Amino acid sequence: MRMIRVSLVLFAAVWVLIGFKGPTQVLASGGSEKIALEDDCDPRDPAWAPQGCFRRDGTVTRQEFNDFLFSKFIPANAAAPRVPIGHPSWRIDPGYLVVEEGEKLRVTNTGGRGHTFTEVAAFGGGFVPPLNGGTPAAPGITPAPECLAVAADAPIAPGARIEVTPGVGTHRFQCCIHNWMRAEVKVVAEHDNNHQ
Repeated sequence: MRMIRVSLVLFAAVWVLIGFKGPTQVLASGGSEKIALEDDCDPRDPAWAPQGCFRRDGTVTRQEFNDFLFSKFIPANAAAPRVPIGHPSWRIDPGYLVVEEGEKLRVTNTGGRGHTFTEVAAFGGGFVPPLNGGTPAAPGITPAPECLAVAADAPIAPGARIEVTPGVGTHRFQCCIHNWMRAEVKVVAEHDNNHQ
């Protein structure tokens, strides 16, 4: 009985320490921090043409991608735009990162399709109108101005990598093709102990 009480007290103490440490965040340190632009397109599906899918393995067909593209809970009609949610395997990982000033973000396209890693003032739509949820009567999500300035032939190719060194502050990045792929990077002054 005493052993059970001691175990419960230890468990409670660990839970309290973990439960009250504040918001969860990833604090990176040590130089170049890795960010992945991910997707899981199926290279065997010819529907990914004309650009194709440049993965060895993947499980998401073009039909499945399309099925996940818009919210099923908000019906589309002639007067309202569809709400893009996108397939969950199309993402930026991690979606939130805290780094110290001067650290590089090493961004790699680990997927099989092209993606951008574009800094935007506010998240918005991309430069591919059908993925922004528009209808003939409603334009859909307004593209982020920074995405409209990105050349359509500028995506990061599968397997390619870029490096970004943002300054102190909060930075928002998104894919200007698949606009639901988003990440926020908080850059703090070196040795700042207030990472909140």
